[in-house]
Amino acid sequence: ILSCHFFSSPKPQLKAAGYDGESIGNCPFSQRLFMILWLKGVIFNVTTVDLKRKPADLQDLAPGTNPPFMTFDGEVKTDVNKIEEFLEEKLAPPRYPKLGTQHMESNSAGNDVFAKFSAFIKNTRKDANENLEKNLIKALRKLDNYLNTPLPDEIDAYSSEDITVSKRKFLDGNELSLADCNLLPKLHIIKIVAKKYRNFEFPSEMTGLWRYLNNAYTRDEFTNTCPADQEIEYAYSDVAKRMK
Repeated sequence: ILSCHFFSSPKPQLKAAGYDGESIGNCPFSQRLFMILWLKGVIFNVTTVDLKRKPADLQDLAPGTNPPFMTFDGEVKTDVNKIEEFLEEKLAPPRYPKLGTQHMESNSAGNDVFAKFSAFIKNTRKDANENLEKNLIKALRKLDNYLNTPLPDEIDAYSSEDITVSKRKFLDGNELSLADCNLLPKLHIIKIVAKKYRNFEFPSEMTGLWRYLNNAYTRDEFTNTCPADQEIEYAYSDVAKRMK
């Protein structure tokens, strides 16, 4: 029996049950795990916990641990990467699909985007804003280039057609993978928060990035595990400081 416990906390920790203490709050790490379970075909319940009024048994489960975490046979797993590895190992074929990538580069694509966004959104100095925005755009462009570059299995050596731009839906192909479960929740946060607090939008010429996001928005595994936009905005209301 797999017993998973994913908890969230209200701001300022930014891993929250919603600001009403009940809704699903902003936590890309929890969403990452929810997406994995959904893609695996596991039936699970989501119970939000308001850590301002946290139940006593929360500390009994994982004392001193920040959510999300997972328990299995009485053992607590707290590192999200380790939880992902555990789920991929235990929820394996033939009963459950494998979600690992076929191309190693897909795992690192976009891995610096969220860090560049964090520096951009936390900045309070107007004189530094332009440079930080350029750094974010540079990271996004690198991701866009990867999404637009055909993967080896998209190129048919025996075909007369010269494929120069990828048509794949996601990072590693036409199906969601572990790499997407990690990146998509973060990209969605960037899209919502940067627009709200810095009036920044992903450049329209980044066709690979927009194709990727629009394909994600057609998938229940992603949209049904997303917090409401208002929850994301609220989570960053104290993070996105006004520039001086």
